Amino acid sequence: MRFTLVEGDGVFLTRPVSFGLTGAQKAQIDIEKAMVLFQEDGKESIELPFQVDRQQHKIWFLPVMGNNNEGLLNFRLENGLSSLKSENGISEKKKNGSLQLGFQNKPAVSYRYEMTYPPKGVDSIFKKSGYIHPIITPKGDTLTRIQPEDHYHHYGLWGPWTHTQVDGERVDFWNLGEGMGTVLFKEFKNVESGDVYASFTAAQEHIDLKTKKEPQVALNEDLQVRLWNLNRPDRYMLDYKSEFGTPLKNGILFEAYRYGGGLGLRFNERWKADNCTVLTSEGNDRLTADGTNARWCIVSGASSDGKGTNGILFMSHPNNRKHPEPMRIWPIDANGGRGDMFFEFCPIRHEGWKIEPGQKYELNYRMVVFDGALKAEEAEAYWQSFAQQPNIDIINN
Repeated sequence: MRFTLVEGDGVFLTRPVSFGLTGAQKAQIDIEKAMVLFQEDGKESIELPFQVDRQQHKIWFLPVMGNNNEGLLNFRLENGLSSLKSENGISEKKKNGSLQLGFQNKPAVSYRYEMTYPPKGVDSIFKKSGYIHPIITPKGDTLTRIQPEDHYHHYGLWGPWTHTQVDGERVDFWNLGEGMGTVLFKEFKNVESGDVYASFTAAQEHIDLKTKKEPQVALNEDLQVRLWNLNRPDRYMLDYKSEFGTPLKNGILFEAYRYGGGLGLRFNERWKADNCTVLTSEGNDRLTADGTNARWCIVSGASSDGKGTNGILFMSHPNNRKHPEPMRIWPIDANGGRGDMFFEFCPIRHEGWKIEPGQKYELNYRMVVFDGALKAEEAEAYWQSFAQQPNIDIINN
Protein backbone atom coordinates (compact mmCIF):
# COMPACT_ATOMS: atom_id res chain seq x y z
CA MET A 1 0.00 0.00 0.00
CA ARG A 2 1.25 3.48 -0.90
CA PHE A 3 0.17 6.80 0.57
CA THR A 4 1.16 10.45 0.49
CA LEU A 5 1.29 13.16 3.14
CA VAL A 6 0.78 16.82 2.31
CA GLU A 7 2.83 19.39 4.23
CA GLY A 8 1.63 22.96 3.96
CA ASP A 9 2.93 25.04 6.88
CA GLY A 10 6.35 25.84 5.42
CA VAL A 11 8.16 24.91 8.67
CA PHE A 12 9.42 21.34 8.54
CA LEU A 13 9.42 19.89 12.06
CA THR A 14 9.32 16.25 13.03
CA ARG A 15 6.01 15.40 14.64
CA PRO A 16 3.83 12.28 14.98
CA VAL A 17 1.44 11.43 12.14
CA SER A 18 -1.22 8.73 12.06
CA PHE A 19 -3.72 7.06 9.79
CA GLY A 20 -6.37 4.39 10.23
CA LEU A 21 -6.86 1.36 8.00
CA THR A 22 -10.23 0.59 6.44
CA GLY A 23 -11.44 -2.96 5.97
CA ALA A 24 -10.12 -3.16 2.42
CA GLN A 25 -6.75 -1.77 3.44
CA LYS A 26 -6.50 -4.25 6.31
CA ALA A 27 -6.93 -6.98 3.75
CA GLN A 28 -3.92 -5.60 1.88
CA ILE A 29 -1.76 -5.04 4.95
CA ASP A 30 -2.16 -7.56 7.75
CA ILE A 31 -1.25 -5.61 10.90
CA GLU A 32 -1.00 -8.85 12.84
CA LYS A 33 2.01 -9.82 10.71
CA ALA A 34 5.44 -8.23 10.43
CA MET A 35 5.37 -5.01 8.41
CA VAL A 36 7.83 -2.39 7.24
CA LEU A 37 7.26 1.27 6.43
CA PHE A 38 9.35 3.16 3.88
CA GLN A 39 9.54 6.84 3.06
CA GLU A 40 10.38 7.27 -0.61
CA ASP A 41 12.58 10.11 -1.76
CA GLY A 42 13.23 9.79 -5.47
CA LYS A 43 15.11 6.56 -6.00
CA GLU A 44 15.94 6.17 -2.29
CA SER A 45 13.74 4.47 0.31
CA ILE A 46 14.22 5.09 4.02
CA GLU A 47 12.77 2.62 6.48
CA LEU A 48 10.86 4.33 9.31
CA PRO A 49 9.83 2.98 12.70
CA PHE A 50 6.09 2.90 13.36
CA GLN A 51 3.71 1.75 16.05
CA VAL A 52 0.20 0.32 15.97
CA ASP A 53 -2.30 1.87 18.39
CA ARG A 54 -4.73 -1.00 18.79
CA GLN A 55 -7.11 1.00 20.98
CA GLN A 56 -7.63 3.71 18.35
CA HIS A 57 -6.94 1.39 15.35
CA LYS A 58 -4.25 3.72 14.02
CA ILE A 59 -0.69 3.46 12.78
CA TRP A 60 1.65 6.17 14.12
CA PHE A 61 5.00 7.19 12.65
CA LEU A 62 7.36 10.16 12.44
CA PRO A 63 8.16 11.17 8.86
CA VAL A 64 11.59 12.48 7.95
CA MET A 65 11.09 16.16 7.30
CA GLY A 66 13.04 18.28 4.83
CA ASN A 67 12.75 21.27 2.57
CA ASN A 68 10.34 19.64 0.19
CA ASN A 69 9.25 22.52 -2.02
CA GLU A 70 6.21 20.63 -3.26
CA GLY A 71 5.11 19.82 0.28
CA LEU A 72 4.47 16.17 -0.64
CA LEU A 73 5.95 13.12 1.09
CA ASN A 74 5.55 9.56 -0.26
CA PHE A 75 5.38 6.33 1.75
CA ARG A 76 5.02 2.59 1.25
CA LEU A 77 3.71 0.08 3.82
CA GLU A 78 4.09 -3.64 3.17
CA ASN A 79 4.47 -6.98 4.86
CA GLY A 80 8.07 -7.86 5.65
CA LEU A 81 10.79 -7.93 8.30
CA SER A 82 12.28 -4.72 9.65
CA SER A 83 16.00 -4.05 9.47
CA LEU A 84 15.87 -1.29 12.11
CA LYS A 85 17.52 -1.68 15.49
CA SER A 86 15.27 -1.02 18.49
CA GLU A 87 17.69 0.58 20.95
CA ASN A 88 16.33 4.05 20.19
CA GLY A 89 12.77 3.04 21.03
CA ILE A 90 10.69 4.53 23.82
CA SER A 91 10.54 2.69 27.14
CA GLU A 92 8.40 2.49 30.25
CA LYS A 93 9.18 0.94 33.61
CA LYS A 94 7.96 1.07 37.18
CA LYS A 95 10.52 2.15 39.76
CA ASN A 96 10.09 3.06 43.43
CA GLY A 97 6.40 3.89 43.12
CA SER A 98 6.65 5.85 39.87
CA LEU A 99 6.07 4.88 36.24
CA GLN A 100 8.96 6.25 34.18
CA LEU A 101 8.69 7.03 30.48
CA GLY A 102 12.00 7.51 28.70
CA PHE A 103 13.95 7.14 25.48
CA GLN A 104 17.50 6.21 24.51
CA ASN A 105 17.95 4.68 27.99
CA LYS A 106 17.25 8.01 29.71
CA PRO A 107 14.27 8.86 31.94
CA ALA A 108 12.16 11.78 30.72
CA VAL A 109 8.79 11.84 32.50
CA SER A 110 7.62 10.07 35.67
CA TYR A 111 4.08 9.54 36.94
CA ARG A 112 3.73 8.98 40.68
CA TYR A 113 1.22 6.24 41.46
CA GLU A 114 2.22 5.54 45.07
CA MET A 115 1.58 8.01 47.86
CA THR A 116 4.11 10.78 48.47
CA TYR A 117 4.19 12.17 51.98
CA PRO A 118 5.24 15.71 52.91
CA PRO A 119 8.54 16.45 54.67
CA LYS A 120 8.91 15.61 58.34
CA GLY A 121 7.08 18.11 60.50
CA VAL A 122 4.54 19.04 57.81
CA ASP A 123 0.90 17.98 58.17
CA SER A 124 0.26 14.64 56.42
CA ILE A 125 -2.87 16.18 54.90
CA PHE A 126 -0.56 17.24 52.06
CA LYS A 127 0.12 13.64 50.98
CA LYS A 128 -0.54 12.95 47.29
CA SER A 129 -0.44 10.44 44.44
CA GLY A 130 -1.44 10.87 40.79
CA TYR A 131 0.89 13.56 39.48
CA ILE A 132 3.83 13.94 37.07
CA HIS A 133 7.32 14.62 38.42
CA PRO A 134 10.05 14.90 37.42
CA ILE A 135 9.96 16.19 33.85
CA ILE A 136 13.57 16.07 32.69
CA THR A 137 15.03 17.74 29.58
CA PRO A 138 17.01 15.62 27.08
CA LYS A 139 20.26 16.97 28.59
CA GLY A 140 19.18 16.10 32.12
CA ASP A 141 17.74 19.25 33.73
CA THR A 142 14.70 18.77 35.98
CA LEU A 143 11.98 21.32 35.18
CA THR A 144 9.30 20.43 37.75
CA ARG A 145 9.07 20.80 41.51
CA ILE A 146 6.91 19.26 44.24
CA GLN A 147 6.02 20.33 47.79
CA PRO A 148 7.68 23.76 47.77
CA GLU A 149 7.59 25.38 51.21
CA ASP A 150 5.32 28.16 49.98
CA HIS A 151 2.78 25.74 48.45
CA TYR A 152 3.05 22.20 49.83
CA HIS A 153 0.06 21.23 47.69
CA HIS A 154 1.95 21.90 44.42
CA TYR A 155 2.90 18.64 42.70
CA GLY A 156 4.88 19.01 39.48
CA LEU A 157 2.42 18.70 36.61
CA TRP A 158 -1.16 18.12 37.75
CA GLY A 159 -4.73 19.36 37.23
CA PRO A 160 -7.14 19.33 40.21
CA TRP A 161 -10.18 21.62 40.27
CA THR A 162 -10.27 24.38 42.86
CA HIS A 163 -13.55 26.19 43.57
CA THR A 164 -16.28 23.60 42.96
CA GLN A 165 -19.79 23.03 44.27
CA VAL A 166 -21.20 19.63 45.20
CA ASP A 167 -24.89 19.83 46.14
CA GLY A 168 -24.43 23.51 46.95
CA GLU A 169 -21.37 22.96 49.17
CA ARG A 170 -17.90 24.25 48.26
CA VAL A 171 -15.27 21.55 47.71
CA ASP A 172 -11.62 22.28 46.86
CA PHE A 173 -9.55 19.47 45.29
CA TRP A 174 -6.49 21.74 44.80
CA ASN A 175 -5.64 23.27 48.19
CA LEU A 176 -5.03 20.07 50.13
CA GLY A 177 -4.44 21.90 53.40
CA GLU A 178 -8.13 22.77 53.67
CA GLY A 179 -9.04 19.08 53.85
CA MET A 180 -11.96 19.42 51.45
CA GLY A 181 -10.79 17.11 48.69
CA THR A 182 -7.94 15.47 46.86
CA VAL A 183 -7.09 13.64 43.61
CA LEU A 184 -5.50 10.20 43.90
CA PHE A 185 -4.31 7.42 41.60
CA LYS A 186 -6.61 4.39 41.43
CA GLU A 187 -5.23 2.00 38.79
CA PHE A 188 -3.49 1.74 35.43
CA LYS A 189 -5.83 0.92 32.56
CA ASN A 190 -3.11 0.67 29.93
CA VAL A 191 0.69 0.85 29.72
CA GLU A 192 2.60 0.36 26.44
CA SER A 193 5.82 1.22 24.66
CA GLY A 194 7.35 0.73 21.24
CA ASP A 195 9.53 2.32 18.59
CA VAL A 196 7.56 5.58 18.34
CA TYR A 197 5.91 6.30 21.69
CA ALA A 198 5.36 5.11 25.25
CA SER A 199 2.11 5.81 27.03
CA PHE A 200 -0.08 5.03 29.98
CA THR A 201 -3.67 5.60 30.97
CA ALA A 202 -4.20 6.08 34.70
CA ALA A 203 -7.58 6.13 36.42
CA GLN A 204 -7.69 8.94 38.98
CA GLU A 205 -10.39 9.70 41.54
CA HIS A 206 -11.32 13.24 42.59
CA ILE A 207 -12.44 12.56 46.15
CA ASP A 208 -14.85 14.81 48.06
CA LEU A 209 -13.84 14.67 51.74
CA LYS A 210 -16.40 17.20 52.95
CA THR A 211 -20.03 16.82 51.97
CA LYS A 212 -20.77 13.27 53.18
CA LYS A 213 -20.13 11.28 56.34
CA GLU A 214 -17.77 9.16 54.27
CA PRO A 215 -15.53 10.35 51.39
CA GLN A 216 -17.21 10.15 47.99
CA VAL A 217 -15.87 10.16 44.44
CA ALA A 218 -16.99 13.37 42.75
CA LEU A 219 -15.14 12.84 39.46
CA ASN A 220 -13.70 9.83 37.67
CA GLU A 221 -10.80 10.73 35.38
CA ASP A 222 -8.78 8.77 32.84
CA LEU A 223 -5.45 10.50 32.32
CA GLN A 224 -3.58 9.44 29.18
CA VAL A 225 0.05 10.54 28.86
CA ARG A 226 2.09 9.76 25.75
CA LEU A 227 5.81 10.42 25.19
CA TRP A 228 7.12 10.86 21.63
CA ASN A 229 10.74 10.67 20.57
CA LEU A 230 11.30 13.43 17.98
CA ASN A 231 14.62 11.89 16.86
CA ARG A 232 16.66 14.92 17.86
CA PRO A 233 18.97 15.36 20.86
CA ASP A 234 17.37 18.54 22.23
CA ARG A 235 13.59 17.90 22.21
CA TYR A 236 10.82 15.44 22.94
CA MET A 237 7.04 15.69 22.87
CA LEU A 238 4.49 14.89 25.56
CA ASP A 239 0.71 14.54 25.14
CA TYR A 240 -1.61 14.98 28.14
CA LYS A 241 -5.25 13.97 27.71
CA SER A 242 -7.85 14.11 30.49
CA GLU A 243 -11.23 12.39 30.09
CA PHE A 244 -13.60 12.79 33.02
CA GLY A 245 -17.18 12.51 34.22
CA THR A 246 -19.11 12.61 37.48
CA PRO A 247 -21.07 9.81 39.18
CA LEU A 248 -23.00 12.35 41.29
CA LYS A 249 -26.70 12.49 40.44
CA ASN A 250 -26.75 16.31 40.60
CA GLY A 251 -23.40 16.74 38.86
CA ILE A 252 -20.69 19.14 39.98
CA LEU A 253 -20.09 22.82 39.23
CA PHE A 254 -16.60 24.14 38.50
CA GLU A 255 -16.80 27.76 39.58
CA ALA A 256 -14.96 30.45 37.67
CA TYR A 257 -11.58 30.99 39.32
CA ARG A 258 -8.01 31.86 38.34
CA TYR A 259 -6.78 28.36 39.29
CA GLY A 260 -8.25 24.97 38.58
CA GLY A 261 -8.28 21.97 36.26
CA GLY A 262 -6.70 22.06 32.85
CA LEU A 263 -2.97 21.62 33.12
CA GLY A 264 -0.81 23.25 35.79
CA LEU A 265 2.96 23.09 36.28
CA ARG A 266 5.16 24.38 39.11
CA PHE A 267 8.64 24.94 37.70
CA ASN A 268 11.98 24.25 39.32
CA GLU A 269 13.16 26.67 41.99
CA ARG A 270 16.15 27.86 39.93
CA TRP A 271 13.85 29.97 37.73
CA LYS A 272 13.27 33.47 39.09
CA ALA A 273 12.16 36.87 37.84
CA ASP A 274 15.50 37.62 36.19
CA ASN A 275 16.12 34.33 34.34
CA CYS A 276 12.71 33.09 33.13
CA THR A 277 10.68 34.27 30.13
CA VAL A 278 7.21 33.75 28.66
CA LEU A 279 5.95 34.14 25.10
CA THR A 280 2.39 33.36 24.02
CA SER A 281 0.81 32.85 20.60
CA GLU A 282 -0.76 36.31 20.96
CA GLY A 283 2.60 37.98 21.63
CA ASN A 284 2.24 38.43 25.40
CA ASP A 285 5.22 38.10 27.74
CA ARG A 286 5.53 37.36 31.44
CA LEU A 287 4.43 40.89 32.36
CA THR A 288 1.22 40.75 30.31
CA ALA A 289 0.26 37.08 29.78
CA ASP A 290 -1.62 36.32 33.02
CA GLY A 291 -5.37 36.16 32.42
CA THR A 292 -5.06 36.30 28.64
CA ASN A 293 -5.95 33.52 26.18
CA ALA A 294 -3.54 31.63 23.93
CA ARG A 295 -3.18 28.69 21.57
CA TRP A 296 0.33 28.07 22.85
CA CYS A 297 2.82 29.42 25.36
CA ILE A 298 6.61 29.03 25.58
CA VAL A 299 8.05 29.09 29.11
CA SER A 300 11.85 29.03 29.23
CA GLY A 301 14.63 29.81 31.66
CA ALA A 302 18.26 29.32 32.58
CA SER A 303 19.71 25.82 32.48
CA SER A 304 21.17 24.40 35.68
CA ASP A 305 24.75 25.03 34.55
CA GLY A 306 23.99 28.66 33.72
CA LYS A 307 25.36 28.26 30.20
CA GLY A 308 22.13 27.98 28.25
CA THR A 309 18.35 27.75 28.42
CA ASN A 310 15.61 25.14 28.35
CA GLY A 311 11.88 25.02 28.79
CA ILE A 312 8.47 23.78 27.69
CA LEU A 313 6.13 24.74 24.87
CA PHE A 314 2.53 24.28 26.08
CA MET A 315 -0.26 23.80 23.51
CA SER A 316 -4.04 23.81 23.94
CA HIS A 317 -6.15 21.81 21.50
CA PRO A 318 -8.83 23.79 19.59
CA ASN A 319 -11.54 21.42 20.86
CA ASN A 320 -10.78 22.36 24.47
CA ARG A 321 -13.30 24.42 26.38
CA LYS A 322 -12.75 28.17 25.96
CA HIS A 323 -9.98 27.72 23.39
CA PRO A 324 -7.84 29.81 22.84
CA GLU A 325 -7.49 28.95 26.50
CA PRO A 326 -7.15 31.31 29.47
CA MET A 327 -3.91 31.07 31.43
CA ARG A 328 -2.68 31.61 34.96
CA ILE A 329 0.94 32.78 35.00
CA TRP A 330 2.44 34.04 38.22
CA PRO A 331 3.40 37.73 38.27
CA ILE A 332 7.07 38.54 38.00
CA ASP A 333 7.08 39.76 41.63
CA ALA A 334 5.35 36.64 43.04
CA ASN A 335 6.55 34.77 46.13
CA GLY A 336 7.95 37.72 48.01
CA GLY A 337 9.53 39.20 44.92
CA ARG A 338 11.47 36.08 43.90
CA GLY A 339 9.41 35.66 40.76
CA ASP A 340 9.03 31.87 40.90
CA MET A 341 7.39 30.35 37.82
CA PHE A 342 3.97 28.70 37.67
CA PHE A 343 2.00 28.07 34.46
CA GLU A 344 -1.53 26.82 33.90
CA PHE A 345 -4.05 26.48 31.11
CA CYS A 346 -7.25 27.20 33.06
CA PRO A 347 -10.50 26.62 31.11
CA ILE A 348 -12.68 27.95 33.97
CA ARG A 349 -10.72 31.13 34.65
CA HIS A 350 -13.44 33.48 33.36
CA GLU A 351 -16.58 31.31 33.28
CA GLY A 352 -17.89 28.40 35.35
CA TRP A 353 -18.51 24.91 33.93
CA LYS A 354 -21.34 22.59 34.97
CA ILE A 355 -20.41 18.92 34.73
CA GLU A 356 -23.58 16.93 34.16
CA PRO A 357 -24.02 13.29 35.24
CA GLY A 358 -23.82 10.64 32.55
CA GLN A 359 -21.68 12.77 30.22
CA LYS A 360 -18.00 12.55 29.30
CA TYR A 361 -15.73 15.56 29.01
CA GLU A 362 -12.26 15.87 27.52
CA LEU A 363 -9.27 18.23 27.58
CA ASN A 364 -6.20 17.74 25.36
CA TYR A 365 -2.78 19.32 25.70
CA ARG A 366 0.61 18.84 24.07
CA MET A 367 4.05 19.88 25.30
CA VAL A 368 7.47 20.05 23.71
CA VAL A 369 10.27 19.81 26.28
CA PHE A 370 13.44 21.35 24.93
CA ASP A 371 17.04 22.29 25.61
CA GLY A 372 18.31 25.47 23.99
CA ALA A 373 15.68 27.70 22.40
CA LEU A 374 12.39 27.21 20.57
CA LYS A 375 11.25 29.95 18.17
CA ALA A 376 7.75 31.38 17.82
CA GLU A 377 7.40 30.11 14.24
CA GLU A 378 8.33 26.61 15.42
CA ALA A 379 5.75 26.83 18.21
CA GLU A 380 3.08 27.79 15.70
CA ALA A 381 4.05 24.89 13.41
CA TYR A 382 3.91 22.43 16.32
CA TRP A 383 0.50 23.78 17.31
CA GLN A 384 -0.83 23.56 13.74
CA SER A 385 0.13 19.89 13.56
CA PHE A 386 -1.48 19.29 16.98
CA ALA A 387 -4.65 21.12 16.00
CA GLN A 388 -5.12 19.17 12.78
CA GLN A 389 -3.40 16.11 11.40
CA PRO A 390 -1.91 16.66 7.92
CA ASN A 391 -3.77 15.27 4.92
CA ILE A 392 -2.94 11.66 4.07
CA ASP A 393 -4.05 10.19 0.75
CA ILE A 394 -3.96 6.40 0.59
CA ILE A 395 -3.31 4.83 -2.80
CA ASN A 396 -4.34 1.16 -3.09
CA ASN A 397 -2.17 -0.79 -5.49
